[in-house]
Amino acid sequence: MWAMIVKEFRQLRRDRRTVALLVFQPILMLVVFGYAASFDVSEVPVNVFGPGAERVARVLPPPFEVQEVDEGADRADAESALRDAEVPVAVVTSSTGTTVLLDGSELFIAQETKATLATLSDRVPEEIAGSVEVEVLFNPDLETSAIMIPGLAAMILLFVGSVITSLGVVRERQAGTLEQLAVMPIRPVDVFLGKIAPYFVVAAVDMVIVVLAGMWLFDVPFEGSVFVFTLGALLFLFVTLGTGVLISSVSQNQGQAIQLALIVLLPQVMLSGLIFPLSSMPAGVRWIGYVLPLTYFVDIARGVMIRGASFEALATSFLYLAIIGLVVFGLATLRFRGSLAPARRRRETPERTLEEALR
Repeated sequence: MWAMIVKEFRQLRRDRRTVALLVFQPILMLVVFGYAASFDVSEVPVNVFGPGAERVARVLPPPFEVQEVDEGADRADAESALRDAEVPVAVVTSSTGTTVLLDGSELFIAQETKATLATLSDRVPEEIAGSVEVEVLFNPDLETSAIMIPGLAAMILLFVGSVITSLGVVRERQAGTLEQLAVMPIRPVDVFLGKIAPYFVVAAVDMVIVVLAGMWLFDVPFEGSVFVFTLGALLFLFVTLGTGVLISSVSQNQGQAIQLALIVLLPQVMLSGLIFPLSSMPAGVRWIGYVLPLTYFVDIARGVMIRGASFEALATSFLYLAIIGLVVFGLATLRFRGSLAPARRRRETPERTLEEALR
């Protein structure tokens, strides 16, 4: 038995990649669950519009953080600010009272705001508190399914693109068929595109099924443009497929591919705002979410489906997603081409030797 224990330790020591995963993954989970797993909302950005906006802005209690005050604006401007995701809360003042508009797609912020407003009469002047009306836009019933279905569509693309694609390519390497593809008279880019094409189609079909089922079974609205949603999904899918190929290029077997895929998946699920609001995370952890592609597709999916946001309102998310896609897809292409190069060199070497012999 002792000999077997020693053998296993020696084998584990030689597999440095597995050792690194065994050490890094628990630390990652500790940081993610310790800092990010929180539904508490410490700050609520808010715009105040209408006559008397300055006076109302001065007496708004925490956790409200006033971002803009405009006494010349009206309710239409407030609704536009919420639709374009400038702020999740807008206060509109008028001669008849004060209306607080909430973005229902920001579920936890809306719930926190309603709870705070319930005690508002004890913390602000009576002439303001006594005439406050709360109205929830875009998911007025604050249904959890309305915000989770768009996120679930994103998860489908992430899972198929990252996990299934990486396993498929690694399986080719383990079976030896990747080298057979390398010696065929086709370009590496053709092999690359041919490998990811089936996963692209499967992920797209899965996403359509999830969205349609969510609309039918859970009455999830689809308020925006199908074209804008599709464009965002295609961009995100290219990122996830590139990630899957990139994972496969540094994995020797399917076990390593699964481990690396989980390390890629976990931060995106936890730090993208899919489950836990970004506003509840510490600044140091929140910045990690800003470099994750899922953060921007969740923003696009919820913006289009729930708020009916336009392409212009989501342009920043599209831009960041496109930049991440170019970087990831470029690295994946280079790594995949590099993995085919040794087999191609082995194919060309005998031919050169034969030519030299004939001379």
